Amino acid sequence: MAKKLTKALRGKRRWIGCNCDGFESRKQLEKHLEDLPVKLYDFENDMCIVVVSLENYGETKSKLTSGRVISQTSSGKIRLVRDRMGFTRKPRKR
Repeated sequence: MAKKLTKALRGKRRWIGCNCDGFESRKQLEKHLEDLPVKLYDFENDMCIVVVSLENYGETKSKLTSGRVISQTSSGKIRLVRDRMGFTRKPRKR
């Protein structure tokens, strides 16, 4: 029988909240971020939240210090990043 995948064995990640200027759609922002090892999670009102694995966090954070997408805050919990960036609460789909 296979060993159960516990929380400690899962991949660690960090959530990065960014200000992003000049993007009209989510597709444009995804195209801009495709050379970084990140996944776009939320995008609204010239702000975005991306998720990055812990192994790539330092390198990615340093790349997001200048340009069109600038890092503002980061955390291991998405709730904290949403609160700090002022994102609206989306209702859960059930």
